[in-house]
Amino acid sequence: MINLREVYRQAEEHTTAMIIGLFVLLGVLILLQSFFSGIVVLAAVVAIIFLIISVIRPYWALAFLAIYLPFEPFILKWMPDDIYLFARFFSEILIYVLAAVTIWRLLSARSRMRQTPVDLPFVLFIVILISSAVINAVEPVTALLGMRQILRFMIVFYIVVYLFPPKWFIRWLTQVLFGIVIVSSLIGISQSIVGAPLDQFLLPDEARTYGEITLTSGTIQFWDPGSRVFATFGRYDRLGNFLYFFLLIGVGIAYERYARKDKRYLWLVFALGIPTLLLTFSRSSWFAFLLGFLFIGLMIKKDKRILAAFATFLIVVSSYVALSGLQVRFITEAPGQTIVERFYESFSFARWRGEYVGLGRLFWMVQTPTVVIPAAPIFGFGPGQYGGGTVAALGNTTVYEQLGLPFGVFGTEGFIDNNWFSLWGESGTLGMIFYLWVYIGLFMYSVRLYFTSRDAYTRSIAIGVAAAMIGIAFNAFLSTLLEIRTLAFYLWMYAGFVVVLAMRERRPKKEES
Repeated sequence: MINLREVYRQAEEHTTAMIIGLFVLLGVLILLQSFFSGIVVLAAVVAIIFLIISVIRPYWALAFLAIYLPFEPFILKWMPDDIYLFARFFSEILIYVLAAVTIWRLLSARSRMRQTPVDLPFVLFIVILISSAVINAVEPVTALLGMRQILRFMIVFYIVVYLFPPKWFIRWLTQVLFGIVIVSSLIGISQSIVGAPLDQFLLPDEARTYGEITLTSGTIQFWDPGSRVFATFGRYDRLGNFLYFFLLIGVGIAYERYARKDKRYLWLVFALGIPTLLLTFSRSSWFAFLLGFLFIGLMIKKDKRILAAFATFLIVVSSYVALSGLQVRFITEAPGQTIVERFYESFSFARWRGEYVGLGRLFWMVQTPTVVIPAAPIFGFGPGQYGGGTVAALGNTTVYEQLGLPFGVFGTEGFIDNNWFSLWGESGTLGMIFYLWVYIGLFMYSVRLYFTSRDAYTRSIAIGVAAAMIGIAFNAFLSTLLEIRTLAFYLWMYAGFVVVLAMRERRPKKEES
């Protein structure tokens, strides 16, 4: 029999403790405001709230990150200098907090160790990074920042696996992210109509620094206003990356006949997302989506309609050049460029030559294997030393000066616009082997799960992620994609979701919810 008096007493004690806690917190905030500005105190309150949420409900902290990141560049645009450093690294710190919570849950037996298909190569990759830093005598701070740049989103995979979110959470979060695709697409389409005023409102053009470290480089709008849409992402290519990732997840769901309740608003995602993807003018995103789509439609589903459509597309593309007299080899980027011209520019010899002579990414595709790798073939030059975001942020010219090379893209930017070659230069051939082992291992795992799973939703997510990984692998040759939070976070989070869905299907009754 329930003792109502005891229940009432416990409830009264909890209420009293909460009231006392609130008064103590209020007193502390008043005291802090005597020494710091109100905005700093507010930032401290936000940090405390998210620390508590991460401990009590880590799933929701993960969901917050996934929802927040597409809007982060726009939100940072309005952050005052007092708290900009905190705001800039807030999302990344939250990842580390979730990692700490995950470890604590393991140590306290609230969670259990789980074996993934990529544990061994991941550990070996970390060993290579550390070894490379030691062998090359890289300064500790530079080495740590370089390792952070490479590993910070990879650990999201393990956070997801060990938190082991339920299937309903994965489904709910995916639907919410489809909603963000719709919102971002509407903003992007509005940009193409409104033009400069909306561009100026959304564009985070101001560079922010902390001492000599570049926190945010700002975005220079070198394209015509309204001609390339970017929504809240700050750059057109980052919007394109986000769109093609979730469009391919959507394609995976659309092909599963038994995933009916997940298709309710999918038509709207495609109807808005695909035109917006075109309006970004991000060719790498176009081709990444096309590669992933053909992988699902032709290689996996063997859909004759897709084969016929692709053959027709190739005929139209070839015929247009023949009938219009378009001189593809001479096309270069110019104001007022159309989508058609932007597409054909990808195959222009004049553009390739200009990119090489102008020290663009093509220059580094040649210099990395011919100059950089022969100078340090096994272990590379160490993390934070070549081609990535850390080099650019620190202005670290050491390796470039040693090899007599210009300082990255255009000779001034530090990064080389090629994530694979940046990893190769920093971790060497051994590091690349183990990184590719992780990446290809997860891709093969997703494909196998698609063919072996009996659950329609699991199959659709698995093949969607596999298709997205093909697009990302291509895209990483053309940008520092694996370091960018508006895509890399989702890559590793959804790779974790694939593993979790597979584990839940194999042992649905033994795993905790």
